[in-house]
Amino acid sequence: MRYKLARVLTVLAVCTSAAMAQDGKIEKRGEELLTKGCARCHAVGRIGASPQPQALPFRLLGRRYPVESLEEALAEGTISGHPDMPDFAFEPDDVGAIIAYLESIQEP
Repeated sequence: MRYKLARVLTVLAVCTSAAMAQDGKIEKRGEELLTKGCARCHAVGRIGASPQPQALPFRLLGRRYPVESLEEALAEGTISGHPDMPDFAFEPDDVGAIIAYLESIQEP
């Protein structure tokens, strides 16, 4: 019985580790996408000021919106009235990566 329990716990540990590694890859992809497309104006990391003072640091988005509510806008595309902000739309896998990354950096 102990042997079976130990095997089950080992399998669960391996699966959890693999899932965490996959989450890390997804978050890294989200960070890369935001850095490429948004970092010239927004702070995309856990620290630092935005290069454009009026551009909200992404780690503070959760104070204004539930981050997961941005999924639809990211997928369908957004059009901003701000002249420096480009129009954009992301593929579904990229949206998931961006949301995972944003959720991982939010400040309370």
